[in-house]
Amino acid sequence: MFLNNLKIAWRSILKNKLFSFINVIGLSIGLCSALVIGAIVYFDFSFDTFHKDRDRIYRVTTLFESGENEFSNRGVSVPLMKEFKDGISDVEVSAPFMSTFFSTIENKSQDLVFRNENDAILADGAYFEIFDYKWLAGDKKTALSEPAQVVLTKVKAEKYFPHKNTTEVIGQTLIYNDSISVKVMGIVGDLEQNSDLRFTEFMSLSSAKFFGESDFTTSDAWNSTSSGDQLFFKVREGAGVSNIQSRLDDLAKEHKNREPWAINDERWFKIQPFSEIHFGGAHGDYPFNNSNHVASMKVLKSLAFIALFLLLLGCANFINLNSAQALTRAKEIGIRKTLGSSKKQVVRQFFGETFILTLLATVLSLVMAPFLLRQFMDFLPSGIDLSVLYSAQGILGILLLMLLVCLLSGFYPAFVLSKFRPVSVLKGQFSKGDKGVRLRKTLTAFQFVVAQVFVIATLLVAKQLHFLMEKDMGIKTDAVAYVNLPWDDRSEVKKERVFNHIKNIKGISNVSLGDNPPASNNMSSTMLSYYKDGNETHQEAQMLTGDTSYLKTYGIPLIAGRERLNDSIDEYVVNETFARAIGFQNTQEVVGTTVKLDTVKISIVGLMKDFNQRSLRSEIRPLAVRGHYGSGFGGIHFDLGKNPEQWTQIVDEAEQVLASVYPDEELEVRFMDETVKGFYRQEKSTVQLLKWATGLAILISCLGLMGLVVYTTERRVKEIGVRKVLGANLAQLNVLLCKEFLVLVGVAFAIAVPISWYLVEEWIQNFAYKTELSWWVFLASGIGMAVVAMLVTGARTYKTANINPIESLRNE
Repeated sequence: MFLNNLKIAWRSILKNKLFSFINVIGLSIGLCSALVIGAIVYFDFSFDTFHKDRDRIYRVTTLFESGENEFSNRGVSVPLMKEFKDGISDVEVSAPFMSTFFSTIENKSQDLVFRNENDAILADGAYFEIFDYKWLAGDKKTALSEPAQVVLTKVKAEKYFPHKNTTEVIGQTLIYNDSISVKVMGIVGDLEQNSDLRFTEFMSLSSAKFFGESDFTTSDAWNSTSSGDQLFFKVREGAGVSNIQSRLDDLAKEHKNREPWAINDERWFKIQPFSEIHFGGAHGDYPFNNSNHVASMKVLKSLAFIALFLLLLGCANFINLNSAQALTRAKEIGIRKTLGSSKKQVVRQFFGETFILTLLATVLSLVMAPFLLRQFMDFLPSGIDLSVLYSAQGILGILLLMLLVCLLSGFYPAFVLSKFRPVSVLKGQFSKGDKGVRLRKTLTAFQFVVAQVFVIATLLVAKQLHFLMEKDMGIKTDAVAYVNLPWDDRSEVKKERVFNHIKNIKGISNVSLGDNPPASNNMSSTMLSYYKDGNETHQEAQMLTGDTSYLKTYGIPLIAGRERLNDSIDEYVVNETFARAIGFQNTQEVVGTTVKLDTVKISIVGLMKDFNQRSLRSEIRPLAVRGHYGSGFGGIHFDLGKNPEQWTQIVDEAEQVLASVYPDEELEVRFMDETVKGFYRQEKSTVQLLKWATGLAILISCLGLMGLVVYTTERRVKEIGVRKVLGANLAQLNVLLCKEFLVLVGVAFAIAVPISWYLVEEWIQNFAYKTELSWWVFLASGIGMAVVAMLVTGARTYKTANINPIESLRNE
């Protein structure tokens, strides 16, 4: 019986090729979107799930409060690490570590040298007690117990000791940073599953003093916090974290910064579950220094909603089309029932058709999925693929999704069509009730609500992105390049040689020495004190370091005062925001005043115009530009000039100079405009995602509208014949038939406007600088959707209006 039902269902599908094709396409689009987005969401939820005690692992972070401002740091002060190592109630084991960097590593036995090795930490054996690694060689308990010991991952061991097996590597010696001899004590397997623990080299924590890091056994720097100094711990089984948090609060109060400038500031240590780290945590703490991807729970929820709505659109489309098909299949149902088919058999028959269509749609969606995923690869993290769909979990999920879609899509058509009475349908008489009509109109309106929300959101998000990209940041961003020189190379001779060579390249107009560019994600800050009328003001200021040509290179104008006399003198040029922050209504009056950094008095000699130091999500912050104070500059910045035809040649010559002076380094020339664009990578990905979601939603909605058009025109064909006999022309008939569809689009528009306005208004609040939510965007969306609806309905209604009245009234 089952096979017979499938055969009949397949013949019915082939007989109604157009409707079947539209059904399969609509469902496959929804399923494909759900599968691709599901793979993306699964990727982020799969990080570090393999650690057996994951639910008992926590990290300590630092939360700072200053006035109304609140910000956090993933790191902790080094003495807190010792507190945990000495023992805290309910803590089973604690694992502090410090991120580090090795400029050179030598394997003298094989005459190999490696430079600039990242992904390394200083840790002890407790790290491997908390996190699960597979040990290939060495003793887990003693591997990092003494200074100058290191554990390598398999990949790193193969890199440092090619052609040697793991057991031969144990006991070998490596020379770090030209002079530090370190013995290899262990080899661990590379983490094969998704993990934020990307470290490949583990140096013993007691080696910190050899690499210029704080010794956690003796450090008393409670008020110094580095994001690279992190602390993880595992709670005892069955214990909670309330006692631990209470102890952390006591330590924060006990070691509060007592400096006068910090009297109103607070610092707290907060416990963060390990499961939250990949998603940024409550305070937006990033996972680790070397993680290039931080998931956003808000983004993942948005993706899940998009997948859900596209899937629901596909199901709604299926119901609409199958309901519209009822008129053409009514006599078939009547004959079936006359020949003895029961209602259950008819229901099974229609569910069989739905199952076949869903199966075809699923197969097609799996074929389309790689192409859809490829459209998002520019802003997705590396490692995302569709392999999860072909795993046991993925196949089970697809089967459950197929079953759900089959039930959602087939339930209404199967039970409604099976209710037709044989006597009525064979006479050509159908129920006059409009319950089914209301459902179809509701589903079509729902489709257009979703589509219009996507359209309006896409237009407004794109408008905000355009606003961000086009807004003047107050600095020169076009045709300005910079290069970061090796941080561990203190040779001023090399820097001067590079500077002079670049300065003499034909076409370059300005060259300067400095550290970070004026707009970047890397910005240092300090606390400055200002005295006026016996009152002391403490103001945090971001610091830029550059020579006396730095401001000119980036086109930052001086409003008042002068530039600093030289690169090493203690003088500041501050921005307008800094002047207002310390109490000057007339910002130019700040020139000639003095601020104090710790105990050093520093003159403010110039006032520069405000500019944005970061993306336009952030407001302009108080800022000061200073010289290098004897530590040297870390980079070179240069203006490529006004002739675009020379820019490529200038950059090539600059790269040749860098390669000749630093032959062992991989130095990259970066461009200021690319840096600014990088601020808005997330917004670009949002626009890209919305564009695809909008296109797919409109396509599915138009397919659903076509189903309603077919149903309506079939139902009213005799009415149209009568109207034609009574003198109605084609234009009047088209208006008559299109009117109710445009009403549906209008209703959908009225519902979509407040929803989309609310969603975009919530999103845009993340920006300090915003574009207007212009009324014309909403109007353009409504008009555009009305035009699309008219194009979809027009062709079908025109065909129906052209039917000869003799044909439609033959049986009357």
